[in-house]
Amino acid sequence: MATAKTGTFYLTETVTIPAATGSGGRIQGTIDLGAYVNAPTGQAIAIDQVDFIWQSSADYGQSLGNMVAGNAALGAQLTDLNPGTGFVRADNQSLIASGGISIDQSQNLGTHVQDLYPDNFGTASLSESFMVVNDTLYLVGGVDGAAISASDLFVTARVRCRVVKLGQKDWVAIALQATASDS
Repeated sequence: MATAKTGTFYLTETVTIPAATGSGGRIQGTIDLGAYVNAPTGQAIAIDQVDFIWQSSADYGQSLGNMVAGNAALGAQLTDLNPGTGFVRADNQSLIASGGISIDQSQNLGTHVQDLYPDNFGTASLSESFMVVNDTLYLVGGVDGAAISASDLFVTARVRCRVVKLGQKDWVAIALQATASDS
């Protein structure tokens, strides 16, 4: 199906959720893949793994108590089609990875979850990678429940990937799948 043209490398994007953003607030950022994806040559991106990192305040700390003003859930999604400033449902074909943190301020507890979604696609075979033929990835971060605290909250996606060459049939099939999920 695919042959690797490069070794593994990382792409990153950070969205800043401003202080005092209320429940339901969503912020979007993008990762430009234009230098890596090329339709005429069948060049695409194979994503092996996605990690989400949550930080707050000017010191980029990870204290859950500094992230939100009360009980809340923080979420992040990475997609290859533009969802605007919203989250997509888990069965959306453009969803590459998702994750979140549930924070119980009253009990001083936090739970970091990956939604039981395969955010680590494996590197043993390119057939296990998530293939992207679109020229942009979209990162959306948001809060539900209590508002963001008095400091900005930063959500970073670290995407481990490589450039691959797809056969014409495979490239077209992936492009059609991406187009079909957009409608």
